[in-house]
Amino acid sequence: MKKSICLYFQVHQPTRLRLYRFFDIGKDSHYYDDFANRTILRRVAQKCYLPMNALLLELIEANKGAFKVAFSISGSVLEQFDRYAPEVIESFRKLAQTGCVEFLSETYYHSLASLASEAEFKHQVLKHKAAIEHYFGVTPKTFRNTELIYSDAIGEMVYDMGFRTMLTEGAKHVLGWKSPNFVYNCAQAKNLKLLLKNSSLSDDIAFRFSDRSWSDWPLTGEKYLAWLKTAAQNDEIVNLFMDYETFGEHQKATSGIFDFMKFLPEVVLADGEFEFVTPAQAAKKHRSVGELDVMDPISWADEERDTSAWLGNELQNDAFNKLYDQVEKLGILNDEALWSDFGHLQESDHFYYMCTKFFSDGAVHKYFNPYDTPYEAFINYMNVLSDFILRVDDAISVSDVNFAPAKTVKAPAKKTAKAATKAAKPAAKTVKAAPKAKKPAVKKAKK
Repeated sequence: MKKSICLYFQVHQPTRLRLYRFFDIGKDSHYYDDFANRTILRRVAQKCYLPMNALLLELIEANKGAFKVAFSISGSVLEQFDRYAPEVIESFRKLAQTGCVEFLSETYYHSLASLASEAEFKHQVLKHKAAIEHYFGVTPKTFRNTELIYSDAIGEMVYDMGFRTMLTEGAKHVLGWKSPNFVYNCAQAKNLKLLLKNSSLSDDIAFRFSDRSWSDWPLTGEKYLAWLKTAAQNDEIVNLFMDYETFGEHQKATSGIFDFMKFLPEVVLADGEFEFVTPAQAAKKHRSVGELDVMDPISWADEERDTSAWLGNELQNDAFNKLYDQVEKLGILNDEALWSDFGHLQESDHFYYMCTKFFSDGAVHKYFNPYDTPYEAFINYMNVLSDFILRVDDAISVSDVNFAPAKTVKAPAKKTAKAATKAAKPAAKTVKAAPKAKKPAVKKAKK
């Protein structure tokens, strides 16, 4: 039996917030930077989405279906495609029609809901499933959570929603001596198979490809095949997971990234040791070699491979907890505009911008951050959130529904940056004018 290569690409663009000042609270409830969203989306479409989709279609046709890939496309970016670049959706539809592309399920808003609210998490997954069916005419069978976040508890929720395959990170502190190049299963839902990212080989393309100081630069198809063969010498599958924006945006076209991808399938298939598979095909082809025990959530971000990129300091946790305090109140409201804003405010990017990690991973966070400092990101977000809470409370006040406050469980921060601790108090004063939201009784949200 041939060994497997599973290529998966994440497609996402956040709905960026405009500069929202304290004096806008209660007066202006348009939160989004439409110009930045349109400009960036159009730029990435021209540099990445359109040329890369065209290349993949060419590769699938040239290799007569032997080349296969998978995508996870967030609902947030689908909305932007509809608004600013509908031709991108059409190019993905052409890929869907080949039968060689699998579209995965995820949270609609690329959110951290799995860490906060099971009801909201499941709602977003169902919403995203419906969107993929609408746009591409296929029903997702494989699940990937936002930022590949996974734990035993999350795996169990995913299994309960009907999924039997899930993607996550091959985190070294979880694997120990084990290899990521096998299929595993969830410890709490044994019939849920797990595909683990090979971080080293994925990052060779996603992060190191254009680095001329890298000892292995330039990367060629032949060299990469040799690494694949070495990695899978005694193993079964190599999972290469990366952001789709790697091609043309993070790694510029002038780096040769498109040429590398153009010739990689030919080099791999000619060798004969590997075949390309989709995640669903991989799970069907390979048996689980054992359980993967993951008590604390893992992700594909930073050296720690945990959730500290989004929930690692007091700024992030304060914003996160105040946001999800609104879940139950929204559950008794049938307000489409509020639900939409609530969804976009959940996008993980907003919390990523508040990250205060300035050490080994600092450059990565700076590259993706439109704010000068994490504290500016926090203040801007909290101003927006304060206005949103006012709107929710106003909607509750004019409704006929009464609810009693209930104690809610907060998401604790595992790692708290000292700098964030000192800055959190003055930042909070900026948004102190917003009324404190009452904690609602636990009630299943009806959306």
